[in-house]
Amino acid sequence: MELTNCPCGTGLTYQNCCQPYHLNNKAAPTAETLMRSRYAAFVVLNGDYLFETTHPSKRKRNSKDAYLKSAKNTKWLKLEIISSGFDIVEFKAFYLNSKFQTEILHEKSNFKLEHGKWYYVNGVFY
Repeated sequence: MELTNCPCGTGLTYQNCCQPYHLNNKAAPTAETLMRSRYAAFVVLNGDYLFETTHPSKRKRNSKDAYLKSAKNTKWLKLEIISSGFDIVEFKAFYLNSKFQTEILHEKSNFKLEHGKWYYVNGVFY
C-alpha cells in the first residue's frame, strides 16, 4: 500500500515511520511507537503485525484473521495521543461507524517490554 503520510499522525511519510516496523525491519523502541504502529497496521490492514505485537499471553483471544477482519470493517480517520508514559499510552482513535458517523475509541493501553521488544497487553476503554 502506497501512503504519503503515515496514518499514525507523526507527520512523517509511512516509509519513514511505521512501515519499517510493519516489515519487521526494526522493533518499536517505545510503547508509544508501538501504539502508533499498531494503529497504522489497522489502517493498512496488517493483521500479522497486530497479532505478532500482541503479548503472547493474550494471543488466544485474538487471531490474525480476527485482527484483519476488524481492520477491514473500520474506516480509521485519525489518531490522537492523550498521554504517554513508559508502558501506558492513552489515545483517541477516530473512525466512521456503519452509518458513516464519526465515533471515538478512547483507550488507555498497557504495554510490556520483554527481551527488548514491546507488546500490547490490554486496555481500559472510556
